[in-house]
Amino acid sequence: MYGSLREYIDTLERHGELLRVGARVSPRFEIAEITDRMAKSEGGGKALLFENTGTEFPVLTNMMGSDRRMALALGAESLDDIARRIDSMLGRALAPKGSLVDKLRMLPLLADMSRWFPREASGRGACQQVVLQGDEADIGRLPLLRSWEHDGGPFVTLPMVNTVDPESGIRNVGMYRMQRFDARSTGMHWHIHKTGARHYDAYRRMGRRMPVVVTLGGDPAYTYAATAPMPDNMDEYLLAGFLRRRPVRLVRALTCDIRIPEDCDFVIEGYVDPAEPKVVEGDFGDHTGFYSLKDLYPLFHITAITHRRDAVYPATVVGVPPQEDAYIAKATEKIFLAPIRMAVQPEVEDLWMPTAGTAHNLAVVSIAKRYEGQAHKVAQALWGAGQMMFNKYLVIASSSTHIRSFATLAALLRRADTARSIIRSEGVLDVLDHATATCGFGGKLAFDLTDVDLSTPTEPIATPRTARPAGGIELFDTRFVEICGLLVLYAAPDRPDVADAERYLAENDIRGMKYVALFDYAAAGTMTAEDLLWLAAANTDPRRDVRHLSGGELLIDARSKHPSVEGNPPRFPNVVASSTETIRAVDERWEEYGLGERIESPSRRYRRMQLSTKADW
Repeated sequence: MYGSLREYIDTLERHGELLRVGARVSPRFEIAEITDRMAKSEGGGKALLFENTGTEFPVLTNMMGSDRRMALALGAESLDDIARRIDSMLGRALAPKGSLVDKLRMLPLLADMSRWFPREASGRGACQQVVLQGDEADIGRLPLLRSWEHDGGPFVTLPMVNTVDPESGIRNVGMYRMQRFDARSTGMHWHIHKTGARHYDAYRRMGRRMPVVVTLGGDPAYTYAATAPMPDNMDEYLLAGFLRRRPVRLVRALTCDIRIPEDCDFVIEGYVDPAEPKVVEGDFGDHTGFYSLKDLYPLFHITAITHRRDAVYPATVVGVPPQEDAYIAKATEKIFLAPIRMAVQPEVEDLWMPTAGTAHNLAVVSIAKRYEGQAHKVAQALWGAGQMMFNKYLVIASSSTHIRSFATLAALLRRADTARSIIRSEGVLDVLDHATATCGFGGKLAFDLTDVDLSTPTEPIATPRTARPAGGIELFDTRFVEICGLLVLYAAPDRPDVADAERYLAENDIRGMKYVALFDYAAAGTMTAEDLLWLAAANTDPRRDVRHLSGGELLIDARSKHPSVEGNPPRFPNVVASSTETIRAVDERWEEYGLGERIESPSRRYRRMQLSTKADW
């Protein structure tokens, strides 16, 4: 595996997966706009190494933003190889052991596992070659990115946050963004469901200050492990050791008793004091494609910064999908399928989380159905399994279905009986889900397609060539009608509080639809099918926004929600996009970057969707 982030960079370059940018670029908006264009190009484009950032450190972005780079980051030819390793290991570990011989056969597996456990080393690591303390420990020396127009400031976007449970002594490594407030302090954006927040609560109960050490860079397996949905009380560095086939070597931080990888690029040491009031953090253009708005989070105080002499600053850009995080999610899909199978054995055969679902909003599973109601059981089991608890929409198909094909899923939905196939529930949602009126809690909906027969013929659906505005609805779009029985409607441009889809269908004599999706007028004309799927999943709470009309059609109201209207969230965020000034500046300098033919800015399309001149509406 990799002894440093620079070793990984060299590997990317050898495989033609890296582009160097020698021109002077700014971490304020410019790097993010360039990266966004690259990340949304075919196959995720290339990793980008910005060598002249106006600081003493280069910046690496999009380093895991393709299937190939994700596999290279984890030291594999393909992610399937890692999945097979896990399948094999779990198969051997869980096989019945009836005899002494069977038990002895486990010894090589146990020996392998013992080699993956992290090792503590004495002395200092490469990550401590340069030590900055006191006034020198200024996080402003690092090229922190400010990505989007309405971000509250610059952020550390790819941190590995190391904390220790004060009661059990068990370590956790999580990834929580950090907004720079001044030279010696940042926010610590851990959500209530995260392990870091639980550690914080334990220190608060004990009346003690909480040590925190943030690392960046090193072997990319560390970064991936920090994002992985590990079970509680399992060490992320054990996963990293498994992935890299050698243990992580840990050294002690300088100002607190926390161990960190000796070969990472940067270390930011400090503490959070639970006795201090929380501080306002945000806004931040998030992986949902919308801003996460200002809220109260703990304050992180910096006591020391150390780094390698040849340190490279790793960063990621999140926003409207697809971005680098989509490929990280794809890796998690494959790597953690075997543990999910263990949790709901033997039903789940495959799991797919389409990019448009931004990890949590949309998932598709195939099951080996044996009895009635089995899809209900699987839905409830998955909605209670680790981070799958954040899932909002779930599609369940039979094991014979190629679930990673939108065409196949569309054909199933075209033939489904929406009166019988829908499973509804309520439960925990991601704190970043902006569509629900109650933070972190809302509706869940599953489609049981396990009994749908693709050989069943379908009747053609007739739609009028034109339709007149009615009921606060201005336009219709028929491109999905024959594909999956979906009619897309666009509300009038003045954004009425009420749009009457039933009236629109009746006055235009439109019949036979299975699904009707209602979007804002601004989405008309420029949004791709994946864009519309992303909006539909992000902008809805199934318990409020999905219902049957009197004609049997299933309505999905994916419009932006007026905060003032009863049942809607108290705040509603804007879509993430670069400013027109940033887009223009990058266009003008594109040849200087040396990145080949100019890639158009995706933000031109998404700016039409913005509701106001600030982060929220």
